[in-house]
Amino acid sequence: MNKFTELELTPLLHRNLTRNSYVQPTPVQAQSIPPALLGSDVVATAQTGTGKTLAFLLPILLKLTAEAASKESKGIRALILAPTRELALQIAESFAQMSVGTELRSAVVVGGMSEQTQLNSIRRGVQIVIATPGRLEDFIGRRLIDLSKVSISVLDEADRMLDMGFAPAIEKILALLPKNRQSLFFSATMDRTVERLIQRHSVNPVRVTVQKTTAKTPDQVDLQVYEVESDRKVELLRHMLTLEDGSFLVFTRTKHGSDKLTKRLSASGVRAVAMHGDRTQSQRNQALAGFREGRYRVLVATDVAARGIHVDSVAHVVNFDLPQAPDDFVHRVGRTGRAGQKGSASTFSTRSERGEVKRIERECRVVLQRKEVSPAILTQIAESTVIAVAAAAVSAPPHHRKQQNSKPQNGRSGAWDRSPKSQANHRRSRSAK
Repeated sequence: MNKFTELELTPLLHRNLTRNSYVQPTPVQAQSIPPALLGSDVVATAQTGTGKTLAFLLPILLKLTAEAASKESKGIRALILAPTRELALQIAESFAQMSVGTELRSAVVVGGMSEQTQLNSIRRGVQIVIATPGRLEDFIGRRLIDLSKVSISVLDEADRMLDMGFAPAIEKILALLPKNRQSLFFSATMDRTVERLIQRHSVNPVRVTVQKTTAKTPDQVDLQVYEVESDRKVELLRHMLTLEDGSFLVFTRTKHGSDKLTKRLSASGVRAVAMHGDRTQSQRNQALAGFREGRYRVLVATDVAARGIHVDSVAHVVNFDLPQAPDDFVHRVGRTGRAGQKGSASTFSTRSERGEVKRIERECRVVLQRKEVSPAILTQIAESTVIAVAAAAVSAPPHHRKQQNSKPQNGRSGAWDRSPKSQANHRRSRSAK
């Protein structure tokens, strides 16, 4: 297949491909879509970023639109498992773009988002569920979802899910699906664990292998990893800022996380600025210019915004959150150690993310030096931060303090908003208690 127009699809799907500028397939799409359209099980080895989402969405869409025409589409007909919430949401967005006009509906089942909203979507009737194994296993255990009519299943980034410890949940989920379903597996690597999973849950699969050379991390960059709990990451970052000179480029996974970290650093006296997809181009340019010129010591960015960052003097890159893919790790680390300079890159990970760290080392062919910081030091940093923030609040101009205290963030009126009478009642009430 050299062009998507060669595929025997419905006119609607061809229009959606054209509308989304899909003309020539990537190698993984060209090799895996034709056998998948014929109903064969497919096992594809391909890195993230090679176009595998469309490689499994197109067969699903064709299969389900055909079932809809024959009135066989009741219930959940397709299940897509992904390792992270972010990836599941990306798949759902791609599905929405490609399913325009088909009347097919999907539901996302992931942790960290409203459970009731997800359940309401399922109850309204969907044909496709895009889920992370943990939340889906929970729904299954509480009998909140019925997968007995699934005719096609997809495991996206199978090796990553297994590295993250989802093997028991995946086995439980797949065991509940109909035996005669079509199975599609996509994985960046094919180690023994992945192979055993495929052998148990596929029938004579067509094998597709797409070689992709991962960019090499710069030799002049020192790589280290710190295992730290999520609530101590800020203290660890501040500890590094105290010990080391130079600028810091800090990567977070989400836009909200970028803003939150920037505010916390700024509150403790660190000159920091955020850069992410919700910022206008003008704001991004100003943030980058300020970082280059030294007005900001720390630039906190997401991967999407960081693609345009070109600064030769970044002393330290920090993966505050783990990247979603090894390619992103290489890209992040490549922001330091430029122009022949020595650089340093630190990765923060929690105990539960050990598998993802090993995956990065394996696929990027690097070794991250394990580093430790005494919990006592982090506690001391946290305490000094509280004192510094309190001192800054006291030394702020009176009009600024009045503006800050005019209304609490929870939206309820404070003592300073009460009338003299209500304040007196409040004092009597407290005395009675």
